[in-house]
Amino acid sequence: MLTTTDFVTLCQVQVAMLAQRLGAVWSIVYLTEELAEQGSSEAKLIPVVAYPETLAQRQKAGALIPQETGAPSLLQLPAAPTSVPIPAWESLTDEAKAQLLPSRQIVLPLMYEGILMGLLVTGREDRPWNESERNEIEKIAQTLAIARSLDRQNKWYEQQLIQQQRLQRQQRDLLDDLLHQFRNPLTALRTFGKLLLKRFAPGDANRSVADSIVRESDRLQELLLQFDRAIDLTVADLEAQKALPPAQEPPAKPLPLLLGQGNSQVCLVAEVLAPLVASAKAIAQERNLQLIAEIPANLPPVKADRAALREIFSNLIDNALKYTPSGGEIYIQSGKQRDRAQGIEISDTGLGIPPADLGKIFERHYRGVQENSAIAGTGLGLAIVKELVEQMQGEIEVFSPAQNGSGSKFVVWLPIAA
Repeated sequence: MLTTTDFVTLCQVQVAMLAQRLGAVWSIVYLTEELAEQGSSEAKLIPVVAYPETLAQRQKAGALIPQETGAPSLLQLPAAPTSVPIPAWESLTDEAKAQLLPSRQIVLPLMYEGILMGLLVTGREDRPWNESERNEIEKIAQTLAIARSLDRQNKWYEQQLIQQQRLQRQQRDLLDDLLHQFRNPLTALRTFGKLLLKRFAPGDANRSVADSIVRESDRLQELLLQFDRAIDLTVADLEAQKALPPAQEPPAKPLPLLLGQGNSQVCLVAEVLAPLVASAKAIAQERNLQLIAEIPANLPPVKADRAALREIFSNLIDNALKYTPSGGEIYIQSGKQRDRAQGIEISDTGLGIPPADLGKIFERHYRGVQENSAIAGTGLGLAIVKELVEQMQGEIEVFSPAQNGSGSKFVVWLPIAA
């Protein structure tokens, strides 16, 4: 049975008020061990509060009050449930109610939204209760019923929170294990790439492949570092929330860039794109695609986070490769300028984006018509791209169809460095 000390205190206040204002000689609050629907003829009841704390020689309550000499105090009330019939006041006839009203003992169910939560039993010996007094006692019973409902909800939410925290700890442990196991093959992959670089002569066509292996291994290593930072940030935030008073919410903090340190620096777009284009051309050749890159080397530098910029272009190029059928073309162009911003275009002759999806493609986990296609994806790539671009004070545009009535085009605008 879920009961908080706050609810017990409220019960104590209410039964004390019955004694002080209405002259009740004794009162007991019983709670059902399990919630019962209205109309149930029997429920298991457990006493939680009694007034006075000693109920010896009180015989008027029948089976509802402990009868033993030297009855237990408030903290020693019997814990074993007692099965007793519960009268449904709403089901009684007017005649039956009239017979009960003059009684010196009142038994009221604690009902809320059709659910029986317990009983309020009170009585006095010197005079019967009048209707006005009974109405006031009914209000007290209703107050206790509402408080009991809120009390149970609060305890349920606390249990759910504990279970959620336990699940989060298990997920954190699993993630730590997976990341730890991921590092070993990554280190081996990077080592193999370096060995291949040593075996190929400077003019060997395969040297660029080995160089791409090392470069992508370094990129994975950077992502692992970001995982570590994200986990440390989460743990620190949870610890800070524990230290706050319950009613105080932690101040909102801006999230850092997903990649890199979030530090704007002077970057040359050609230098960032060059290794990505080299890797993309190898993939395009394998998939029977033509990749055309027009990236002038004398473009003005932009102000951006280099690691985040690499992630932006990598996601956009990967999407173009993924959604362009065999025999298609992919274009990577830079050089356009507007309002002190440089534009980088990545377009394709692929499947394109339906008009209904254009306004939602940057939402997390949204894939639109591709949701049920054979092309794998999570719907996160473009959401990450947009977030990173905006954090660098840039802008991204999308057009579909892009050219020749097919495909799609993404234009990333980045501020030109002063």
